Amino acid sequence: MREQGGHQAGGGGRRGQAERDAITVETGYALCSAAFAAAVVFGAVAGPALLFALPGAVETVLVRGGGVLAGALFAVRTVSVLVRFRRAAQPSQPGRTSPDS
Repeated sequence: MREQGGHQAGGGGRRGQAERDAITVETGYALCSAAFAAAVVFGAVAGPALLFALPGAVETVLVRGGGVLAGALFAVRTVSVLVRFRRAAQPSQPGRTSPDS
């Protein structure tokens, strides 16, 4: 009986585990897609500096700029995916009007 009380507080045993699994999958997706997008941007910006012999200042600007853009994109992509998931995961409440209606 103790488990049932714990499950009720957590929103139900199966639902609680399903929610945790969904959060884990969504977090993994957010991190992987953000890493891929950041790698593509870094390669596009810093790639010429790594492939060709460019003047030192140009090479430095491209590599550092690529790193900054990749880091910023990684953060923005991760946050946007997780915020979108959080908004979509909120259950609707029948009989209540939403604030934007």
